[in-house]
Amino acid sequence: MPEPQPPVPSRVVTSGEVPEPALVVSAGVVEAALGHRATVLTLTNNDTKSHTLDGYPVVRVLGGDGKPLEVKVSHGISYFSQDPGPKRLELKPHEKLLSVVSWSGTVTSGDKVTGEAVAVVAAPGEVEQTVPLETDLGTTGEIIVTAWLKDLPK
Repeated sequence: MPEPQPPVPSRVVTSGEVPEPALVVSAGVVEAALGHRATVLTLTNNDTKSHTLDGYPVVRVLGGDGKPLEVKVSHGISYFSQDPGPKRLELKPHEKLLSVVSWSGTVTSGDKVTGEAVAVVAAPGEVEQTVPLETDLGTTGEIIVTAWLKDLPK
């Protein structure tokens, strides 16, 4: 039985226009240090109205076949980023929010896991978006995700 998908928000489109999500997710370059890896997800509001977010993006790691891999998703701090926790944030038109996704490429015993993309739901009720992102998880099988942030902590 297929998993239920989040509902697609209703949008008015003109004939021949391809609808895009109001909130668009993209991933930055993967940074690496001492066996750790991280990227910044950027959420851009392409809508004409503000959106309010409160919490963490839902992130799933996908294999080369587009199917979800068995990867634990945790919320919190990592080698690359602090996590101030969820805060209610207003995202005005053309503004951006950020979330850090990090993992370790440590290999101990077992099979290595490598993802080819991530599926991201920015907030409840938003459309799931697939973003290309190679995640060399080693044998850890875990990613850590921060809450949405206006700016990265220093």
